Amino acid sequence: MPGPPNRLLFGISGVPESSPKPSTEAGIVRCRELGLDALEMAMVQKVTMGAATAARVRATAEREDMALSIHAPYYINLNSRDPQKLADSQQRILAAARVGDLCGARNIVLHLGFYHDDTPVATTAIIQRHLTPVIETLAAEASQAVLRPEIMGRVSQWGDLDEVLDLCAALPRCLPCVDFAHLHARHGRDNTYAEFVAILDTMERRLGRRALDDMHIHVSGIAYGKKGEQHHLPFADADFAYRDCLRALRDRDCKGLVIGESPAREWDVQVLQRTWRELGDEAVIGGGATVMRDA
Repeated sequence: MPGPPNRLLFGISGVPESSPKPSTEAGIVRCRELGLDALEMAMVQKVTMGAATAARVRATAEREDMALSIHAPYYINLNSRDPQKLADSQQRILAAARVGDLCGARNIVLHLGFYHDDTPVATTAIIQRHLTPVIETLAAEASQAVLRPEIMGRVSQWGDLDEVLDLCAALPRCLPCVDFAHLHARHGRDNTYAEFVAILDTMERRLGRRALDDMHIHVSGIAYGKKGEQHHLPFADADFAYRDCLRALRDRDCKGLVIGESPAREWDVQVLQRTWRELGDEAVIGGGATVMRDA
């Protein structure tokens, strides 16, 4: 399985709308035709992919040089008081990671739970305790999976920036899934260049340079209210400052995967990709020095 990329790769969550077939294999081929480099397999209801299909997906991804990741099922709550729901949640994480190993998807994105009546600190401790045996099982199986707790957009959900960083600092095999739109929706801020840079600097301070050299990022427009996220939007209909976000990522030399979750699907991901390239254009000025063009 390949390690983290040496640059930012742009891709989409789920099979592109313009794919001639709804299969993952066809989606990989279509992403390559569109000039994208990554596909996140949205196994958000349940993990159903078998070994034979996973082998075909892996072969297709390797042929098309496509980076794969998996979004694990939504039905995970490692802060559940119900022993069966807790055990089922742990098994869903394991199932996603095991399929990831089979098909070459290294990053496994996770929604890990809700606060219920617990404090954020207590919830983080409980989630850490219940995620530890999952990590131990994956280590015993020599899994290559990297678990990616996602920054969440609703205030009822565990997953603020500091909580995710606390968990990732405490456990091996864990790095953040940084959803900048969720963080913006959660607080109604975190939507300027300076704030994006501050987020990245906080990540590096807490987790080291690896946090920026091996990122997994979700981006979309987003509608939000007092309780945080309501639903995703196309960039054209939202206030999310994706251009400033990309500028911060470039200025901090970030690497990894950028997965677009906009309802505009592959078309908005191409907007991100084009903007990224524009921001990288250089203009020669007097004396032979170069500066970033303010595109």
